[in-house]
Amino acid sequence: MEKTLVQQQSNCLKIVLFGPESTGKTTLAKQLATHFKTEWIPEYMRTYLQEKWDHKAERISKEDLLPIAEGQISSENEVTKKANNILFCDTNLLELQVYCEYYYNGWCPSEIKEAVENQHYDFYFLTNIDVPWFPDDLRDRPNDRSGLFRSFETALISRNIPYSILSGSQEERLSSAYKILQQKIL
Repeated sequence: MEKTLVQQQSNCLKIVLFGPESTGKTTLAKQLATHFKTEWIPEYMRTYLQEKWDHKAERISKEDLLPIAEGQISSENEVTKKANNILFCDTNLLELQVYCEYYYNGWCPSEIKEAVENQHYDFYFLTNIDVPWFPDDLRDRPNDRSGLFRSFETALISRNIPYSILSGSQEERLSSAYKILQQKIL
């Protein structure tokens, strides 16, 4: 596996916000980090693809996948150094793998799949699709949210990854996340 896709070891708990587009992951990651007085890691893919769209009006291609993976891991490794005992990740490489396989008919670069199998996260919050979908330059699947949700949940189940589904309003999701973290993680 490429060294650029290696997750640095850390003593902090790593919690992943995981799920389809436009389900509140970024908002929750920010809110949870603020509440727990720690750091959160933005979704590198969004930053990378927005810049590509702004400069070239182009969408994602297979050639973008490894640079996106490298950027995500690099960001995580850097922010992990600043986090206290808990870190919130607004996505990770498993999310990138799910999207790859969804968009490219089951295909994902072997480097990403190998990296996914060698990473550790303590818990996942799977964000439900019961909130409105909001369009932007990058979002493109308003009509297949249930299919995407099933793909994300299947990725967790098939790997026996501990997770909880967050549903309801933003306030309900945040309240549920606090309770789950207090009961199961902290």
